[in-house]
Amino acid sequence: MPNWLLPENIADVLPSEARKVEQLRRAILDRFRSYGYELVMPPLLEYVESLLTGAGQDVDLRTFKLIDQLSGRTIGIRADMTTQVARIDAHLLNRTGVTRLCYAGSVLHTKPFGLHATREPLQIGAEIYGHAGLEADAEIQQLALVTLALAGFDQVRLDLCHVGVIRAIIGADSEAGKVEAELVSLLRAKDLPGLREVTAACNPETRDALLALPGLYGEVDVLDRARVILPRLPGITTALDELQELVRLAGSAAVAVDLADLRGYQYESGATFALYVPNLPNAVARGGRYDHVGEAFGRARPATGFSMDLRELARLLPMASPERSIRAPWNQDLQLHARLAQLRAAGEIVIQALPGHDDELEEFDCDRALVLENGNWIIKNLG
Repeated sequence: MPNWLLPENIADVLPSEARKVEQLRRAILDRFRSYGYELVMPPLLEYVESLLTGAGQDVDLRTFKLIDQLSGRTIGIRADMTTQVARIDAHLLNRTGVTRLCYAGSVLHTKPFGLHATREPLQIGAEIYGHAGLEADAEIQQLALVTLALAGFDQVRLDLCHVGVIRAIIGADSEAGKVEAELVSLLRAKDLPGLREVTAACNPETRDALLALPGLYGEVDVLDRARVILPRLPGITTALDELQELVRLAGSAAVAVDLADLRGYQYESGATFALYVPNLPNAVARGGRYDHVGEAFGRARPATGFSMDLRELARLLPMASPERSIRAPWNQDLQLHARLAQLRAAGEIVIQALPGHDDELEEFDCDRALVLENGNWIIKNLG
């Protein structure tokens, strides 16, 4: 095997793509800042006891694990930054009021999410801690939509779900509680034959409700159908009311509802959402409420947030045009160097062409040049 080959679903990011990713990262973090979100930088490695606390089995299976040669303990390379940020809020910041945090960094997955997905996503996200009301969910939902608009996506579909529906159904039937994990897996897959088999021991009302959930997806009128079909349990009523309000607050985004979209079920605790854009079958962003994750770190805090993969997002955008720049000759003239420093401080890209390589600037469009005229270095358009 050639020594330059990389592992499957791992790839270098070349200049034009890297520029798109970095420009997006800066723009999105600046937008987060404008909403009052503070940037944190969790470590790439943690002891697995901390890294996987409250994260659920899905994250555990996606996490690379190795032995720390300093301590002899098992450490993991983060596969998701959400629980790390929850740890920072609960254990390190220890604030009593509302805290808004954001982050951006690489994570590593043992297996890719999709056929062409990378195993090294660049995850960026935002979280609100300390407010249990729907206002926090609405802000996170709005921020996720604003982020995609900032990236240039004007056709976005918002898919809503609420884990309170399935939790209320299972909580009302002890037999269903015994097979909860299997029920969730079957609901995710919308496997009706499997659901019929597993729910055979449940009471009829529970069985009918569980069998109805895979069909409760589509336009927002799903919420009206759910009120008719599902049991009149307080948890279900609350969940449907919250989803109705989030639909109202979605603005111009196309909204759909899928009451069986239970990814992240193991640590989500309320309304969840996924965002889709054209030309990508997978969700480009996912978010939701996860009030109990911080409990394992010593302090249960209401929490809601979202994250997305910047590399995947950038891949969907058109190739960036070469940036306008100024070409300068290779010269040790002190006046030239002073002029170069002045232009660069003003935000211009100025490239000194090395001798014999005047036209080898693939990533840049040198539409101007610094030339010496009458003892002064001036800018001339190249046409």
